[in-house]
Amino acid sequence: MGSVPVEILQAVDAIGQPDLDWAARAASRQSCLTMPPGSLGRLLELGRQLASLQRTDRPVGEPSLVAVFAADHGVAASGVSAYPSEVTGQMVANYLHGGAAVNVLARRAGAAIRVVNLGVASLPKDLVGHDQLEAHPIASGTRNFLLEPAMTREQAFQSVRVGLQLAEQWTGHDGYRVVALGEMGIGNTTSSSALLAALTKSPVDRVVGRGTGLDDEGYLRKCRVIDEALAIHGPKFVDVWDLLSRLGGFEILGLAGLALGAARNRALVVLDGLISTVAGLIAVRLCPSIKGFLVASHVGPEPGHRIALAEIGITPLLDLGLRLGEGTGAVLALPLIASAADLLREMATFDSAGISGPS
Repeated sequence: MGSVPVEILQAVDAIGQPDLDWAARAASRQSCLTMPPGSLGRLLELGRQLASLQRTDRPVGEPSLVAVFAADHGVAASGVSAYPSEVTGQMVANYLHGGAAVNVLARRAGAAIRVVNLGVASLPKDLVGHDQLEAHPIASGTRNFLLEPAMTREQAFQSVRVGLQLAEQWTGHDGYRVVALGEMGIGNTTSSSALLAALTKSPVDRVVGRGTGLDDEGYLRKCRVIDEALAIHGPKFVDVWDLLSRLGGFEILGLAGLALGAARNRALVVLDGLISTVAGLIAVRLCPSIKGFLVASHVGPEPGHRIALAEIGITPLLDLGLRLGEGTGAVLALPLIASAADLLREMATFDSAGISGPS
Protein backbone atom coordinates (compact mmCIF):
# COMPACT_ATOMS: atom_id res chain seq x y z
CA MET A 1 0.00 0.00 0.00
CA GLY A 2 1.60 3.27 -1.13
CA SER A 3 2.12 6.03 1.42
CA VAL A 4 0.62 9.47 0.90
CA PRO A 5 2.99 11.65 -1.18
CA VAL A 6 4.88 14.37 0.65
CA GLU A 7 3.45 17.00 -1.71
CA ILE A 8 -0.09 16.22 -0.50
CA LEU A 9 0.89 16.03 3.18
CA GLN A 10 2.72 19.36 2.97
CA ALA A 11 -0.25 21.01 1.26
CA VAL A 12 -2.59 19.82 4.01
CA ASP A 13 -0.19 20.97 6.74
CA ALA A 14 0.09 24.42 5.11
CA ILE A 15 -3.65 25.13 5.31
CA GLY A 16 -4.24 27.46 8.23
CA GLN A 17 -7.42 28.38 10.00
CA PRO A 18 -9.54 31.37 9.03
CA ASP A 19 -8.38 34.35 11.10
CA LEU A 20 -11.23 35.03 13.51
CA ASP A 21 -9.65 38.28 14.69
CA TRP A 22 -10.13 39.72 11.21
CA ALA A 23 -13.67 38.35 11.09
CA ALA A 24 -14.33 40.23 14.33
CA ARG A 25 -12.82 43.42 12.89
CA ALA A 26 -15.06 43.06 9.84
CA ALA A 27 -18.08 42.57 12.10
CA SER A 28 -17.12 45.73 13.99
CA ARG A 29 -16.94 47.66 10.74
CA GLN A 30 -20.28 46.21 9.58
CA SER A 31 -21.87 47.49 12.78
CA CYS A 32 -20.89 51.03 11.77
CA LEU A 33 -22.27 50.85 8.23
CA THR A 34 -25.43 52.75 7.31
CA MET A 35 -27.99 50.01 7.89
CA PRO A 36 -29.83 48.37 10.78
CA PRO A 37 -27.71 45.66 12.43
CA GLY A 38 -27.74 42.38 10.50
CA SER A 39 -30.09 43.71 7.83
CA LEU A 40 -28.02 42.32 4.93
CA GLY A 41 -28.15 38.80 6.30
CA ARG A 42 -25.93 36.21 4.62
CA LEU A 43 -24.04 38.90 2.71
CA LEU A 44 -22.58 40.06 6.02
CA GLU A 45 -21.56 36.52 6.90
CA LEU A 46 -19.84 36.16 3.52
CA GLY A 47 -18.02 39.43 4.07
CA ARG A 48 -16.70 38.25 7.44
CA GLN A 49 -15.61 34.96 5.91
CA LEU A 50 -13.66 36.77 3.18
CA ALA A 51 -12.11 39.05 5.81
CA SER A 52 -10.98 36.03 7.83
CA LEU A 53 -9.29 34.47 4.81
CA GLN A 54 -7.67 37.62 3.42
CA ARG A 55 -6.80 39.10 6.82
CA THR A 56 -8.32 42.49 6.11
CA ASP A 57 -11.60 44.26 6.88
CA ARG A 58 -11.61 45.50 3.28
CA PRO A 59 -11.63 42.15 1.41
CA VAL A 60 -12.15 41.61 -2.31
CA GLY A 61 -14.45 39.11 -4.01
CA GLU A 62 -12.66 39.15 -7.36
CA PRO A 63 -11.03 38.05 -9.57
CA SER A 64 -12.93 34.79 -9.72
CA LEU A 65 -12.45 31.63 -11.71
CA VAL A 66 -14.58 28.57 -12.44
CA ALA A 67 -12.64 25.38 -13.04
CA VAL A 68 -14.39 22.63 -15.01
CA PHE A 69 -12.61 19.31 -14.48
CA ALA A 70 -13.63 16.55 -16.91
CA ALA A 71 -13.11 12.78 -16.91
CA ASP A 72 -14.95 9.62 -17.84
CA HIS A 73 -16.17 6.81 -15.59
CA GLY A 74 -15.97 3.11 -16.32
CA VAL A 75 -19.14 2.47 -14.36
CA ALA A 76 -21.10 4.24 -17.13
CA ALA A 77 -20.86 0.94 -19.02
CA SER A 78 -23.26 -0.51 -16.44
CA GLY A 79 -26.15 1.63 -17.69
CA VAL A 80 -26.19 4.24 -14.91
CA SER A 81 -26.57 7.31 -17.13
CA ALA A 82 -29.13 8.50 -19.66
CA TYR A 83 -26.28 9.67 -21.93
CA PRO A 84 -23.40 7.82 -23.62
CA SER A 85 -19.82 8.37 -22.45
CA GLU A 86 -18.77 10.22 -25.61
CA VAL A 87 -20.85 13.17 -24.38
CA THR A 88 -18.06 13.99 -21.91
CA GLY A 89 -15.64 14.86 -24.73
CA GLN A 90 -18.35 16.60 -26.71
CA MET A 91 -19.17 18.81 -23.74
CA VAL A 92 -15.49 19.65 -23.27
CA ALA A 93 -15.60 20.97 -26.84
CA ASN A 94 -18.71 22.97 -25.97
CA TYR A 95 -16.96 24.58 -22.99
CA LEU A 96 -13.95 25.51 -25.11
CA HIS A 97 -16.21 26.99 -27.79
CA GLY A 98 -18.09 29.04 -25.18
CA GLY A 99 -21.50 27.47 -25.75
CA ALA A 100 -22.35 25.71 -22.48
CA ALA A 101 -24.52 27.07 -19.67
CA VAL A 102 -21.48 27.63 -17.46
CA ASN A 103 -19.88 29.76 -20.20
CA VAL A 104 -22.96 31.97 -20.47
CA LEU A 105 -23.23 32.42 -16.71
CA ALA A 106 -19.51 33.01 -16.28
CA ARG A 107 -19.57 35.74 -18.91
CA ARG A 108 -22.41 37.43 -17.05
CA ALA A 109 -20.52 37.12 -13.74
CA GLY A 110 -17.20 38.26 -15.21
CA ALA A 111 -15.49 35.02 -14.17
CA ALA A 112 -12.71 33.28 -16.06
CA ILE A 113 -13.12 29.63 -17.08
CA ARG A 114 -10.47 26.94 -17.08
CA VAL A 115 -11.25 23.52 -18.60
CA VAL A 116 -9.13 20.56 -17.48
CA ASN A 117 -8.93 17.07 -18.98
CA LEU A 118 -8.24 14.59 -16.18
CA GLY A 119 -9.22 11.53 -18.19
CA VAL A 120 -11.69 12.00 -21.04
CA ALA A 121 -12.02 8.73 -22.94
CA SER A 122 -13.19 10.13 -26.29
CA LEU A 123 -11.71 13.56 -26.79
CA PRO A 124 -12.60 15.08 -30.19
CA LYS A 125 -9.52 15.12 -32.41
CA ASP A 126 -9.59 18.88 -32.89
CA LEU A 127 -9.17 19.35 -29.14
CA VAL A 128 -5.86 17.49 -28.93
CA GLY A 129 -3.28 20.18 -28.23
CA HIS A 130 -5.96 22.88 -27.91
CA ASP A 131 -4.30 25.90 -26.30
CA GLN A 132 -7.26 26.53 -23.97
CA LEU A 133 -7.48 22.96 -22.67
CA GLU A 134 -5.43 22.05 -19.63
CA ALA A 135 -4.38 18.48 -20.44
CA HIS A 136 -3.54 16.35 -17.39
CA PRO A 137 -5.07 12.96 -18.22
CA ILE A 138 -4.54 10.29 -15.60
CA ALA A 139 -5.97 7.58 -17.89
CA SER A 140 -8.75 7.27 -20.48
CA GLY A 141 -11.41 7.23 -17.78
CA THR A 142 -11.63 5.15 -14.65
CA ARG A 143 -12.36 1.43 -14.63
CA ASN A 144 -15.80 0.04 -13.84
CA PHE A 145 -15.91 -0.16 -10.05
CA LEU A 146 -18.65 -2.76 -10.27
CA LEU A 147 -15.92 -5.13 -11.52
CA GLU A 148 -12.68 -3.77 -10.00
CA PRO A 149 -11.30 -0.67 -8.26
CA ALA A 150 -11.94 2.48 -10.26
CA MET A 151 -8.26 3.46 -10.13
CA THR A 152 -4.99 2.60 -8.48
CA ARG A 153 -3.90 4.30 -5.30
CA GLU A 154 -1.18 6.11 -7.24
CA GLN A 155 -3.76 7.42 -9.71
CA ALA A 156 -5.79 8.77 -6.79
CA PHE A 157 -2.71 10.57 -5.51
CA GLN A 158 -1.94 11.86 -8.99
CA SER A 159 -5.46 13.25 -9.41
CA VAL A 160 -5.19 15.23 -6.19
CA ARG A 161 -1.69 16.44 -7.11
CA VAL A 162 -2.99 17.85 -10.41
CA GLY A 163 -5.56 19.88 -8.47
CA LEU A 164 -2.89 21.13 -6.07
CA GLN A 165 -0.59 22.17 -8.90
CA LEU A 166 -3.32 24.01 -10.79
CA ALA A 167 -4.40 25.77 -7.60
CA GLU A 168 -0.84 27.00 -7.12
CA GLN A 169 -0.87 28.44 -10.63
CA TRP A 170 -4.31 30.01 -10.40
CA THR A 171 -4.51 31.23 -6.79
CA GLY A 172 -0.79 31.58 -6.16
CA HIS A 173 0.70 32.96 -9.37
CA ASP A 174 -2.37 34.34 -11.19
CA GLY A 175 -4.02 35.83 -8.11
CA TYR A 176 -7.58 34.49 -8.28
CA ARG A 177 -9.24 35.04 -4.90
CA VAL A 178 -12.40 33.00 -5.49
CA VAL A 179 -12.46 29.58 -7.16
CA ALA A 180 -15.69 27.82 -8.19
CA LEU A 181 -15.60 24.05 -8.63
CA GLY A 182 -17.25 22.65 -11.78
CA GLU A 183 -17.14 19.22 -13.40
CA MET A 184 -18.18 17.08 -16.33
CA GLY A 185 -18.17 13.32 -16.62
CA ILE A 186 -20.85 10.88 -17.71
CA GLY A 187 -21.39 8.55 -14.76
CA ASN A 188 -20.01 10.92 -12.15
CA THR A 189 -23.20 11.16 -10.11
CA THR A 190 -22.88 7.39 -9.65
CA SER A 191 -19.30 7.70 -8.45
CA SER A 192 -20.18 10.65 -6.22
CA SER A 193 -23.17 8.84 -4.72
CA ALA A 194 -21.07 5.75 -4.03
CA LEU A 195 -18.36 7.88 -2.40
CA LEU A 196 -20.95 9.72 -0.33
CA ALA A 197 -22.62 6.51 0.84
CA ALA A 198 -19.24 5.08 1.83
CA LEU A 199 -17.94 8.24 3.52
CA THR A 200 -21.12 8.89 5.50
CA LYS A 201 -22.41 5.32 5.87
CA SER A 202 -25.71 6.50 4.42
CA PRO A 203 -28.17 4.05 2.83
CA VAL A 204 -27.83 4.01 -0.94
CA ASP A 205 -31.46 4.93 -1.59
CA ARG A 206 -30.97 8.12 0.46
CA VAL A 207 -28.06 9.43 -1.60
CA VAL A 208 -28.89 8.32 -5.15
CA GLY A 209 -30.82 10.55 -7.54
CA ARG A 210 -31.71 10.47 -11.21
CA GLY A 211 -28.60 12.31 -12.39
CA THR A 212 -28.98 13.37 -16.01
CA GLY A 213 -32.62 12.24 -16.10
CA LEU A 214 -32.87 8.50 -15.57
CA ASP A 215 -36.27 6.84 -15.82
CA ASP A 216 -37.53 4.53 -13.05
CA GLU A 217 -35.75 1.49 -14.47
CA GLY A 218 -32.49 3.37 -14.85
CA TYR A 219 -32.73 4.78 -11.34
CA LEU A 220 -33.24 1.32 -9.82
CA ARG A 221 -30.33 -0.01 -11.87
CA LYS A 222 -28.12 2.80 -10.59
CA CYS A 223 -29.06 1.96 -6.99
CA ARG A 224 -28.30 -1.73 -7.56
CA VAL A 225 -24.92 -0.95 -9.12
CA ILE A 226 -23.89 1.18 -6.15
CA ASP A 227 -25.22 -1.35 -3.64
CA GLU A 228 -23.26 -4.13 -5.32
CA ALA A 229 -20.10 -2.01 -5.57
CA LEU A 230 -20.25 -1.17 -1.87
CA ALA A 231 -20.75 -4.83 -1.02
CA ILE A 232 -17.68 -5.71 -3.10
CA HIS A 233 -15.37 -2.93 -1.98
CA GLY A 234 -16.63 -1.93 1.46
CA PRO A 235 -15.08 -4.83 3.39
CA LYS A 236 -11.73 -4.08 1.72
CA PHE A 237 -11.37 -0.39 2.66
CA VAL A 238 -8.14 0.05 4.60
CA ASP A 239 -8.12 3.87 4.75
CA VAL A 240 -9.73 6.87 3.07
CA TRP A 241 -7.34 6.70 0.11
CA ASP A 242 -8.33 3.10 -0.52
CA LEU A 243 -11.98 4.12 -0.48
CA LEU A 244 -11.29 6.98 -2.91
CA SER A 245 -9.33 4.80 -5.30
CA ARG A 246 -11.97 2.08 -5.36
CA LEU A 247 -15.00 4.32 -5.96
CA GLY A 248 -13.70 7.71 -7.08
CA GLY A 249 -13.34 9.66 -10.29
CA PHE A 250 -10.30 11.51 -11.56
CA GLU A 251 -12.17 14.82 -11.81
CA ILE A 252 -13.71 14.43 -8.35
CA LEU A 253 -10.35 13.85 -6.68
CA GLY A 254 -8.80 16.57 -8.83
CA LEU A 255 -11.38 19.04 -7.52
CA ALA A 256 -10.61 17.97 -3.95
CA GLY A 257 -6.96 18.76 -4.65
CA LEU A 258 -7.91 22.10 -6.19
CA ALA A 259 -9.90 22.98 -3.07
CA LEU A 260 -6.96 22.10 -0.83
CA GLY A 261 -4.52 24.07 -2.95
CA ALA A 262 -6.78 27.11 -3.14
CA ALA A 263 -7.24 27.08 0.64
CA ARG A 264 -3.47 26.87 1.08
CA ASN A 265 -3.35 30.24 -0.71
CA ARG A 266 -6.28 31.52 1.39
CA ALA A 267 -8.68 31.73 -1.57
CA LEU A 268 -12.40 31.13 -1.14
CA VAL A 269 -13.68 27.85 -2.63
CA VAL A 270 -17.25 27.76 -3.97
CA LEU A 271 -18.96 24.37 -4.19
CA ASP A 272 -21.58 23.64 -6.84
CA GLY A 273 -23.83 20.57 -6.99
CA LEU A 274 -23.57 16.99 -5.73
CA ILE A 275 -20.30 16.07 -7.43
CA SER A 276 -18.52 19.27 -6.50
CA THR A 277 -19.81 19.06 -2.93
CA VAL A 278 -18.61 15.47 -2.56
CA ALA A 279 -15.20 16.74 -3.73
CA GLY A 280 -15.45 19.34 -0.97
CA LEU A 281 -16.34 16.63 1.56
CA ILE A 282 -13.29 14.64 0.48
CA ALA A 283 -11.15 17.74 1.02
CA VAL A 284 -12.64 18.12 4.51
CA ARG A 285 -11.87 14.48 5.33
CA LEU A 286 -8.27 15.03 4.23
CA CYS A 287 -7.98 18.39 6.02
CA PRO A 288 -10.80 19.34 8.45
CA SER A 289 -9.61 22.95 8.76
CA ILE A 290 -10.55 23.61 5.11
CA LYS A 291 -14.22 23.91 6.10
CA GLY A 292 -13.82 27.62 6.81
CA PHE A 293 -12.64 28.20 3.23
CA LEU A 294 -15.75 26.65 1.65
CA VAL A 295 -19.00 28.23 0.49
CA ALA A 296 -22.03 26.22 -0.61
CA SER A 297 -23.49 28.03 -3.59
CA HIS A 298 -26.79 26.18 -3.70
CA VAL A 299 -28.67 23.00 -2.91
CA GLY A 300 -30.19 20.97 -5.74
CA PRO A 301 -32.72 18.17 -6.06
CA GLU A 302 -30.17 15.33 -5.99
CA PRO A 303 -30.91 13.80 -2.55
CA GLY A 304 -27.26 13.24 -1.76
CA HIS A 305 -26.51 16.94 -2.13
CA ARG A 306 -28.26 17.84 1.12
CA ILE A 307 -26.55 14.96 2.91
CA ALA A 308 -23.11 16.06 1.70
CA LEU A 309 -23.74 19.67 2.73
CA ALA A 310 -24.95 18.56 6.17
CA GLU A 311 -21.90 16.33 6.59
CA ILE A 312 -19.59 19.27 5.84
CA GLY A 313 -21.74 21.55 8.00
CA ILE A 314 -22.35 24.45 5.62
CA THR A 315 -25.57 26.17 4.54
CA PRO A 316 -26.28 26.85 0.84
CA LEU A 317 -26.88 30.36 -0.43
CA LEU A 318 -29.44 29.46 -3.11
CA ASP A 319 -32.16 26.89 -3.79
CA LEU A 320 -33.10 27.14 -7.46
CA GLY A 321 -33.72 23.50 -8.37
CA LEU A 322 -30.42 23.32 -10.28
CA ARG A 323 -29.03 19.91 -11.21
CA LEU A 324 -26.84 20.60 -14.23
CA GLY A 325 -23.43 20.71 -12.59
CA GLU A 326 -20.58 22.23 -14.65
CA GLY A 327 -20.17 24.83 -11.91
CA THR A 328 -23.37 26.65 -12.93
CA GLY A 329 -24.72 27.11 -9.41
CA ALA A 330 -21.32 28.14 -8.11
CA VAL A 331 -21.02 30.81 -10.82
CA LEU A 332 -24.43 32.20 -9.89
CA ALA A 333 -23.13 32.73 -6.35
CA LEU A 334 -20.08 34.73 -7.48
CA PRO A 335 -21.88 38.10 -7.73
CA LEU A 336 -23.19 37.58 -4.18
CA ILE A 337 -19.67 36.94 -2.94
CA ALA A 338 -18.27 39.96 -4.77
CA SER A 339 -21.13 42.09 -3.41
CA ALA A 340 -20.38 40.97 0.15
CA ALA A 341 -16.80 42.21 -0.23
CA ASP A 342 -17.88 45.45 -1.97
CA LEU A 343 -20.16 46.32 0.94
CA LEU A 344 -17.29 46.15 3.42
CA ARG A 345 -15.04 48.27 1.21
CA GLU A 346 -17.43 50.83 -0.23
CA MET A 347 -20.41 51.33 2.04
CA ALA A 348 -20.49 54.51 4.11
CA THR A 349 -20.39 54.49 7.87
CA PHE A 350 -22.84 56.48 9.99
CA ASP A 351 -20.03 58.91 10.83
CA SER A 352 -18.72 59.37 7.27
CA ALA A 353 -22.24 59.92 5.92
CA GLY A 354 -23.32 62.22 8.75
CA ILE A 355 -26.22 59.95 9.66
CA SER A 356 -27.40 59.39 13.20
CA GLY A 357 -26.82 55.83 14.28
CA PRO A 358 -29.13 53.63 16.36
CA SER A 359 -29.88 55.02 19.79
